[in-house]
Amino acid sequence: MTQINPQAPIMVTGATGYLAGVIVKQLLEAGHTVHATVRNPDKVEGLRYLNAIAAGTPGQIKYFKADLMDAASFEAPMAGCELVIHTASPFTLNVKDPQTELVDPAVNGVRNVLNAANATETVKRVVMTSSCAAIYSTNADIEHMPKKKLTEAEWNTSSSLSDEPYAYSKTLAEREGWKIAGEQDRWDLIAINPSFILGPGINPQTTGESYAIMMQFGSGAMANGVPNFRIGMVDVREVAAAHIRAGFTPEASGRYILSAHDSGFPEMAAALRAHYGDQFKIADKRMPKFFVWLFGPMINSALTRKRVSESVDIDFHADHSKSVRELGIEYRPMAESVVELFQQLIDAGRLTPDKSAQG
Repeated sequence: MTQINPQAPIMVTGATGYLAGVIVKQLLEAGHTVHATVRNPDKVEGLRYLNAIAAGTPGQIKYFKADLMDAASFEAPMAGCELVIHTASPFTLNVKDPQTELVDPAVNGVRNVLNAANATETVKRVVMTSSCAAIYSTNADIEHMPKKKLTEAEWNTSSSLSDEPYAYSKTLAEREGWKIAGEQDRWDLIAINPSFILGPGINPQTTGESYAIMMQFGSGAMANGVPNFRIGMVDVREVAAAHIRAGFTPEASGRYILSAHDSGFPEMAAALRAHYGDQFKIADKRMPKFFVWLFGPMINSALTRKRVSESVDIDFHADHSKSVRELGIEYRPMAESVVELFQQLIDAGRLTPDKSAQG
């Protein structure tokens, strides 16, 4: 069992990121000292949301410049830390060079952070953000799993550099983490494997896949029909809490799936329509799979026909019981996560009600 001193500083990588920002917020609210790594601590505008949170909470935040590709850059922020939370990793589906844009930063980032942990005598535990993508590639994979659902025992064995490269990068990065962790016995590693993360972040101007999908719903891109992509969903606040609880729960070990709901795009649309149907055009019908297969790649290059074939109209199932049993996670309703993120975009002026929907 690993006991973490709550008075020791906690390092969080990629602190201005969507998930990391909420982790830092929860740590500061609990009174912890956070060593936050960012690309450029001199760029004050990029830190204003974190600074605003720090000003109103009992915790303290200190910024350090770090780069996933620079091993030495993690040594200073890790000094004196017993707990390290490594979240920094690229999450984008549209890439030109998956090796340099996804795989290299993901794998080298894990390698550099964990090698720094090896060199820092105070470190006792590292909590790493992985993904359900390290467990499966498309929903077709789930149908061949022993329980026909994702469990912590399964691994993604079907992705490659040319086929679902994001999932491939997350799989390689997590495997690298377990390899390095297994070569020593001073600190232990825990992986958090979330499904698709939703809910409001600390920065309403955040870019990324979660915000991009909400923008598509609000911009009318799905006004004529919603593809029946079946996915797992989880609120960013639960994922953040899981990282912190995994850090401070002595008995915590291994991997933890964080996925609140086996759901899909039509359920997201229904939740938004119930709250905003008089302000935005949000479809109440599903787009036929053939249309998604035919036109999807033309609209979004990441929407390959293979992905459509293997994830549209094919159910997603994940077992989150370990996170509930060992970390005490309580999952909120999916509609709450979707609506609160959508409202954040409206409040920030990124989405404007459609007057034609108000007739």
